[in-house]
Amino acid sequence: MTKRVTGLGSTGSVGTQTIELLLANPQAYAVQALAAGRNAALLADQALALRPKLAVLADPAALPELAARLAGTGIETAAGAEAVVRAGELPTDWTMCAITGAAGLASTLAAIRGGNAVALANKEALVCAGDVMLDAVRQYGATLLPVDSEHNAIFQAMADGNHGAIEYITLTASGGPFRTSSLEEMARASPETALRHPVWSMGAKISIDSATMMNKGLELIEAARLFKLPSERIAVLVHPQSVVHGMVHYADGSVLAQLGSPDMRVPIAHALAWPARISTAAPRLNLAAVARLDFAEPDLVRFPALGLARAALVAGGGAPAILSAANEIAVEAFLERRIGFLQIAETVAAVLDGMGSPPATTLDAVISLDSAARTAAQAICAQLAA
Repeated sequence: MTKRVTGLGSTGSVGTQTIELLLANPQAYAVQALAAGRNAALLADQALALRPKLAVLADPAALPELAARLAGTGIETAAGAEAVVRAGELPTDWTMCAITGAAGLASTLAAIRGGNAVALANKEALVCAGDVMLDAVRQYGATLLPVDSEHNAIFQAMADGNHGAIEYITLTASGGPFRTSSLEEMARASPETALRHPVWSMGAKISIDSATMMNKGLELIEAARLFKLPSERIAVLVHPQSVVHGMVHYADGSVLAQLGSPDMRVPIAHALAWPARISTAAPRLNLAAVARLDFAEPDLVRFPALGLARAALVAGGGAPAILSAANEIAVEAFLERRIGFLQIAETVAAVLDGMGSPPATTLDAVISLDSAARTAAQAICAQLAA
């Protein structure tokens, strides 16, 4: 039976790999809508290959190019925030939500309200608006399918349904490019060095988050929401080989781990085909070639972002949304060479200290906090750059 699918964030890293899987299985999937930011040329190529009913750009300035490229095809084009939300609202069986940042919140919520399977690749949906999203999941009967490799690994290891027998879970982290660097070396780090991830191929924002370990902090918050576990039952281990993506520790002493090559096509394919499986072109894991698997506790002195995220999770309310928004601004400032690498976490800590954990029970409240945190972070970055 053909599965109707929508891709939100189709021109990003996760989005393009999702498109690759859809093109490899043309009889299994019918694309309803594709939504992207401003890359009209790539979105047009994807639309011509997959023939969705609707192709949408968030940036209205790029709409004329998209419309020209798709003229005469019968594919409707549109642009703007409301158009992206409309793409998420189209009736479908499965939606990939891969628009990063607060920009993806409204369309993700629209997809959840459709009551079908929603593949989550944007951490912010549950980090910033966890209560709002999970309330909608319960109300509309949607199914959340985690796409982050770590959460997807935990999801697979929990497949037997014995959630009540879980003692705790472990998320793994590669350690990024500065896993063995000193604080002095990290203070001098350039954007080029920080973007040089030793294992994964990712976009700039996620690569910097990996270098600071903020990505693992955001994943910790997301895991707490997804799997209904408190902070103290979620562990993090540095695992430089990135072969073990997640572990579930059970009351009988068993530990179930999901292993695989560090290739995002694997968790994307799992979510896309769930509850079945499809083949991918991802490299097959060869444990004899890997030869060894190393694990270590994270160093919270060199990587304070992880501790900030855990504190935000415990504080609750709007603290995770503030954390995420301030981090986005700080990462942007670092990439633009306005602040240093270690000042990313300093900025986030200062914004959290100033704003605390106000309520965040509606999407409007989350968006308001997001805006306020960005303003506060911009002011701090300006001071650091002066």
